[in-house]
Amino acid sequence: MTDFEYLKKYYEGSFEEALEKLESGIPVQYIVGNVDFYGLNFYVNKNVLIPRFETEELIEKTIKRIKNKFNKKIDIIDLGTGSGCIAVSLKKNVDCNMTAIDISLSAIRIAKSNAIKNNVEINFLQRNMLNNNDSLYDVIISNPPYIAYDEEIMDIVKNNEPHLALFADDNGLKLYEEILMKAKYNLKKDFLIAFEIGYTQGKAIKEMSIKYLENINVDIEKDLQGKDRFVFITSK
Repeated sequence: MTDFEYLKKYYEGSFEEALEKLESGIPVQYIVGNVDFYGLNFYVNKNVLIPRFETEELIEKTIKRIKNKFNKKIDIIDLGTGSGCIAVSLKKNVDCNMTAIDISLSAIRIAKSNAIKNNVEINFLQRNMLNNNDSLYDVIISNPPYIAYDEEIMDIVKNNEPHLALFADDNGLKLYEEILMKAKYNLKKDFLIAFEIGYTQGKAIKEMSIKYLENINVDIEKDLQGKDRFVFITSK
């Protein structure tokens, strides 16, 4: 479906006004105010990233790994939840207790609305990654900011979506290292960590994983475009 068709089908206000916004470079999802994702519908606005196809792939792959690894109700934490699309989608498809955190209060408000919209119970916390967290989880999942500040990205993304959710220091790797440094204090003995990554970052994140965690398997998987896009870390 083209952006024009999406507007025509879903926008409830003045079509001419919406078309002007679209032509000015505002993403159609922000104009309409919602997006379909993994069979569900989510509110979105300028305070959260627009969910991508790659993140649907992350969820699909994570669900398969969870079902292969665990045969009990599990505890999951979604780090940097944004719109809540990962947390809500997993809660809908996995028997789990779900915690979701974000440093942005505006994002938390959107994520809470999406949990209500999709009729799931999630514990939302405003927090910076795993800071001040002493709970234990079977699964840590995150699609953190991973774009380097000097990396070229499309204008429609750069000019509209929240930079807090896009960019990170250390060539986009800072938050992965922050998570991995602290993860051992928040993981149960048998665990899974699932990351969405930038397509050049797989090797570096694998090396970080081996540096900070013991007795693990690390798998780098490609997206549908054939690019390295996911890292899965599991206990042996």
